[in-house]
Amino acid sequence: MILAPAAAALGVLPGLAMARWWFGELVDRGAVPGQVSLDIGVLPMLAAVGTSVLAALTAGWVAARRPARLRPSQALGEASVEPARPGMTRIVMGLAALAGGGALAGLAAQLNGSDAANTALGVVMCFLLAVALLGPLLARLCTSVLGLPLRASAAGAAGSLAADNTRAQARRLASAITPIVMVTAFCGTLIFIQSTIRHASAQNVKVAAVADHVLGSTGPGLPAATAERAARVPGVESATGVLRTGAVYRSGNELSSTTVLGISGDPAELPKVLDLGVNSGSLSALGSSRDTVALDTSLAEDLGVKTGDRVPLWLGDGTKVRPTVVATYERGLGVGQVLMPRAAVAQHVSAALDGQVLVSAAPGTDPRTVARQLAALSPRATVTDAAGYGVQADRNQELNSWANTVMAAVLGGFAAIAAANTLVMTVLDRRREVGLLRLSGTTHRQVRGMMRWEALLVAASGLLLGSAIAWTTLVPIARGLTGAAPYIPTGTALQLAAGAVLLTLAATGLPTRALLRARPIEAGTARQ
Repeated sequence: MILAPAAAALGVLPGLAMARWWFGELVDRGAVPGQVSLDIGVLPMLAAVGTSVLAALTAGWVAARRPARLRPSQALGEASVEPARPGMTRIVMGLAALAGGGALAGLAAQLNGSDAANTALGVVMCFLLAVALLGPLLARLCTSVLGLPLRASAAGAAGSLAADNTRAQARRLASAITPIVMVTAFCGTLIFIQSTIRHASAQNVKVAAVADHVLGSTGPGLPAATAERAARVPGVESATGVLRTGAVYRSGNELSSTTVLGISGDPAELPKVLDLGVNSGSLSALGSSRDTVALDTSLAEDLGVKTGDRVPLWLGDGTKVRPTVVATYERGLGVGQVLMPRAAVAQHVSAALDGQVLVSAAPGTDPRTVARQLAALSPRATVTDAAGYGVQADRNQELNSWANTVMAAVLGGFAAIAAANTLVMTVLDRRREVGLLRLSGTTHRQVRGMMRWEALLVAASGLLLGSAIAWTTLVPIARGLTGAAPYIPTGTALQLAAGAVLLTLAATGLPTRALLRARPIEAGTARQ
């Protein structure tokens, strides 16, 4: 009650600074209109402080409830010797959370699209709750298994002591392992789902974009007549304008957004510049009227519609439409999950400018000559090959990638602080143990080596459990959104692992050096 309000109040000013930075970044990246201002009120601050106080009081009450009911002699005995296992209530709740995570993982594997993603988020929470409740048992299991090589290797006395200590103090070290599990699971899920989506998008764009030339602009966009003018350039077989906008749809009880491509020109010519892998229907019917739409297969399944059905959508200005689905296609991720006639969306955007014009050249024409003529259509025009289409598509994913990275950094920072604090306090609380080791002949180097091996065992245990949770969560999300297995860049994974290892080494090594500066006889007789 004394510490929580003060600590929460100290966090208000950094929170306000981060809110202003976050909002500024959203404006700079075009996610929030410049006319919108950041409104900071007192109520969120009071809610944050009140939540912190409530959480602290609850934690203190739970921690003190059992010791307060014990007899003094029994309480002193339990304080000097760690209990062999957690309480039965905690074990039952942990097993229930573990079973719930497994059940949700199995359910998510059978779903598609956003349903799989939303269900998989519950998998993370259930497994993290199970780790928090069963932490001492999991820590003892991991340190026992990972400590076997230390006892049989050339790590010497330091490695053997580390293996024995981590197993004996599993309950205490579980408090340090749990934050590492949390940062690995959360950061791994947030970062690697984005890498999976971007990888699948790049593969789709690579296969789908078959245009010979992609006409872009260094300005805000290309006028609507650009596609018609490009089609009249000698050597051009067809030209299709692409107006990029967005739409909102309802999936279950949630509203989600998606990218809409407003297509100009003859839709029957679209396969010459975009090979979308049509599953059902025909893209040529897209131009039969404004009241038509083509959907990516995963989005159609998410909405529960098929060819011939009407699908409710809200366009960029909030107008609700119910176009008829005339086709479904496979390669929508990264390319565009909704196709509509340009005339149907142009009046619902603030600037009806094409982002790109996709050009198919006639056989036997000189690509350089056609490119020069296309570039002459506008002083701001740029002409690239099919790879240029992916540049615009990748820009649309940068905001999501940036937001997920920032969230991962915030969550990782909180977890890192929790893990570092726990490790530092755990080491400083062992001053008597370190003093007795030195009095029995253990050298400074052996003590530092023992602590170093313990830190590595803690990091390895946290990374192992966190990676298992992240992988179990990523598989259904990746298969639901991309239809493929998760894509995990080796460099990013190694950076996360290296960060966890360096954190544990620093949080263990620095307080160990402080303990070694004390005289062993004083440390050996000190109270814990």
